Amino acid sequence: MEDELGELIHLADPPGTSGHVVSLRVLELPAPGRDYLDCEFVVETETVKGSFLVYVTSDDLDDWEAALEELAAGRFVSWLNSGRTVRFKIKPLSPGVIGVSIHDGPSSQVTVSLPLFPATGWIDDQRARLAKVRRRAFTG
Repeated sequence: MEDELGELIHLADPPGTSGHVVSLRVLELPAPGRDYLDCEFVVETETVKGSFLVYVTSDDLDDWEAALEELAAGRFVSWLNSGRTVRFKIKPLSPGVIGVSIHDGPSSQVTVSLPLFPATGWIDDQRARLAKVRRRAFTG
């Protein structure tokens, strides 16, 4: 199913740099009567590779859309704050640099934090990914 839905979030350093990547892959469409997506956060750095399973609801997607608006205004965001799943944070550090943090509070208590240098237009790319996932998953 990943090939069809792809990634709701994809943040990566440019080629030839540290190679840090954080993505939220959509693993499965909602089954009839279910209102959430099976997803997986994936973190890849030179020294760390890990993944965290998460369930994303349509309300979570609304919250992600609002978070993207905050990021576009240069503000810090924290997404998936319910305590039922991992928490995802993005903090603008300086022009062209963001700090990304994923905290798996409900199970492992692991936190991974890393700087990223996303390409120009990265927020618009995330908006396009969000629109694609919504279209495929919640509107048939």
